[in-house]
Amino acid sequence: MVSILGIDPLLVGDVLWTPLLIVLLKVLVIFVVGLLATMLNVWFLRKVIAGMQNRVGPNKTGPFGLLQTLADGIKLFFKEDLIPERADNFVFRLAPYLTFVPAFLAFAIVPLGGDFTGGNDGTVTWFGEVTRVQLADPPVGVLFAVAISSIAVYGIMLAGWASGSKYPLLGSVRASAQMVSYEAALGMSLATVVLVAGTLSTSGIVANQTTIGTWHLVTTGIIPFVIFLIASTAEMNLPPFDLVEAEQELVGGYNTEYSSIRFGLFFLGEFMNPITMSLLLSTLFFGGPNPIAFGDTVINIPLIPGALEGTVWVMLKMFAFLYLFVWFRATFPRLRYDQLMDLGWKVLIPASLGWFMLLAAQRVGDVAGWDPVITTVVAAIVLLVSYSLLQLALRTSRLEREREGAMF
Repeated sequence: MVSILGIDPLLVGDVLWTPLLIVLLKVLVIFVVGLLATMLNVWFLRKVIAGMQNRVGPNKTGPFGLLQTLADGIKLFFKEDLIPERADNFVFRLAPYLTFVPAFLAFAIVPLGGDFTGGNDGTVTWFGEVTRVQLADPPVGVLFAVAISSIAVYGIMLAGWASGSKYPLLGSVRASAQMVSYEAALGMSLATVVLVAGTLSTSGIVANQTTIGTWHLVTTGIIPFVIFLIASTAEMNLPPFDLVEAEQELVGGYNTEYSSIRFGLFFLGEFMNPITMSLLLSTLFFGGPNPIAFGDTVINIPLIPGALEGTVWVMLKMFAFLYLFVWFRATFPRLRYDQLMDLGWKVLIPASLGWFMLLAAQRVGDVAGWDPVITTVVAAIVLLVSYSLLQLALRTSRLEREREGAMF
């Protein structure tokens, strides 16, 4: 049962005190590192945006303003915790945890280190026990990540509904619409990675990407990565998709009625999600802990052993994506709500589904021994015809709406 769940290789067989202590140590390290990473992410965001806008950013509390986020957290602890009179007491208290906890759970299945080069499987030896630099490696790790990202939206939905106020409710309704619109595209882009890798295990996906040529960014044709990046940005409610808390329209959105540490939990979840998603992006498309390699040429970091070098590469790739998310925040204006829905339903979902079908046709052709060029051309023609029919249907629908006139 332990091996089926993929909890940890060191728990296979007789479970002694040392393996249990290693697992508990992993849990503690992931929790502490997650909190510290969230604090640094807030500081990083403020500093980068300040640099882009020719400002200084946090510079008073601690060296280079590093303790500003800690000061903000301490301040939230001592603020008055208010519960609105019309709020649903239990659900109102529960909602922040449904946003905060899933952000940490996704850390459990991400390989945070290990050596996957030269035929190695990424395992390390700690205190005489063989284990992985991740809390769990279930055979359905990718599905676990999708499920956890879906749960997080329930915290936003319930927070808006339980507040007993119309503006938080509107924010929660927008969150549910965004989740439905972008979860499908995100899932289809993940399906292309699973199709190419042949496994749902995150460590297996990393082991499949030893060089740049085998990175899933390349083997899936870049399009799934672009779709995943856009859909994950919308899934996390980051700008330019932050309509669930559009302060110009909703006075702060779903968390308007929250204060004190409950607001702090939403804050932590919001800034933890980009870290988790950056780790998933590097794992799924950029080789995770694997170093950058061109064929037989490997760029190694000197004086750092293989397993620890993998951790350094994971952190570097994570920071690259965190910078990209901050760049999005500082660059793009917020979309209108109809533009948000159109992008999800009319662009990302058809594109992700079509690209998945193209890759699937190529795989079927390889197994059946078909000519790869003919297979690709026929599949591309079918997709172009399908796209043309979709555009025709959208155009017809638009003309009918214009002919009928406004409904309200």
